[in-house]
Amino acid sequence: MIDVLLIILLMTLFYMAIANRMLTYIKVLAFQGILLFFVVFIQLKDITTLNLVLILLETIVFKSLAVPFFLAYILKRNNITREAEPYLPNFVSLIITTFIVVITILLSHSIKDTHLDKIFFVVALSSLFFGMYLIATRRKIITHVMGYMVIENGVFVLSLAVGNEMPMLVNLGIMLDIFASVLILGIFLNKIGDVFKDVDVDQLTNLKDY
Repeated sequence: MIDVLLIILLMTLFYMAIANRMLTYIKVLAFQGILLFFVVFIQLKDITTLNLVLILLETIVFKSLAVPFFLAYILKRNNITREAEPYLPNFVSLIITTFIVVITILLSHSIKDTHLDKIFFVVALSSLFFGMYLIATRRKIITHVMGYMVIENGVFVLSLAVGNEMPMLVNLGIMLDIFASVLILGIFLNKIGDVFKDVDVDQLTNLKDY
């Protein structure tokens, strides 16, 4: 069951690669949060009530509800167009995403570690690399936050590899990434519309140090 959920999570990366509307990105991020909750719930065999509450807050409340609502509000508040405006065509993005997944599969097979769960490793690294690719190939600044969230989900999946042995360590990591995410979202929420009249990343080249 976990493998099926992780494969679905991997498929969402391909969907994001060909999606043009930022609202679609937001919906995919919310869906990924739901998938992560079920993956964690099944993966952690000896889960305590405290761990369950923390993971529920991180995945459902934060990733599936709070972040999508914040991102949608930022789009509306700053009159950001709904198009993601990628630098590359969708077909090229799909090819590159496929290449990323293939490379991570080959890398996982080259690692001779019996404790390594390869499906977790592939999904985690694919999410990390795809998030960086999303940041590098989208014009809108707000899509960089979405790329960061994809990277964060990849780190979350990677942390599950040691979740059974060190659940509190995983929870500490979860709380740290919540703090970082809220901080970044807060900056964008309060400043993006005031500082930039155009939210295209090309405008960042106009910044000067006085």
